[in-house]
Amino acid sequence: MAGTPDASRHVPDYAGRSVASGVEGSNMSSPHLLLAGERLALVIPRQETLTEYHIWENDPATILGRGNRFPQSWEVRAEAWERQLDDQDHATFEVVRLKDKQPVGVTALRIEPRLRAAEFTIVLAPAQRGKRYAEEATRLTLDWGFHLGALSTAWLRVLEPNRAGIAAFAKAGFRFAGRLRRTGHWLGQSVDVLLMDALPEDFPGPSAMCVALGS
Repeated sequence: MAGTPDASRHVPDYAGRSVASGVEGSNMSSPHLLLAGERLALVIPRQETLTEYHIWENDPATILGRGNRFPQSWEVRAEAWERQLDDQDHATFEVVRLKDKQPVGVTALRIEPRLRAAEFTIVLAPAQRGKRYAEEATRLTLDWGFHLGALSTAWLRVLEPNRAGIAAFAKAGFRFAGRLRRTGHWLGQSVDVLLMDALPEDFPGPSAMCVALGS
């Protein structure tokens, strides 16, 4: 399920400190920038940031927005990371803020090669929600997928009550494609899961990828 509700909170990490917006003040390696937008950039995911990804994904608002029900153990997350390293059909991007290179989220494209289609997902750091980062991170990921990844379509699932997520995805180029009635859960209630998709011609532009490659 793509998207998390537009909420901000502080989440304690394993050492008990407050992780509000990523990894401020840590001695992390410099990210390898892949594609830069106005405020954000896609970078190669770093294993040293995996703990932060895990914290973001286990935030209650993230669990709610993604349609999950329970937190995921560290061991399960670490095993998934190892599997994805060798999976050419699972493209993951870390999202950083350009001004300070701070990680603010993760996006992914789960690719079906025969169809040249991909499912899009996104997770933002809890304190980075409400800043319109979801829209730009989604647009940058679609930009890569369409203009370098040669995708013919991208799609996502989002719970109907997640209005902030739906609005961000629509601004990035996704369109309503259908619904699965009462197949999701939101605060104890059965809700519809909306399907959204995007074609290359839906991309709102301009393309940062085309500009970067001089096309």
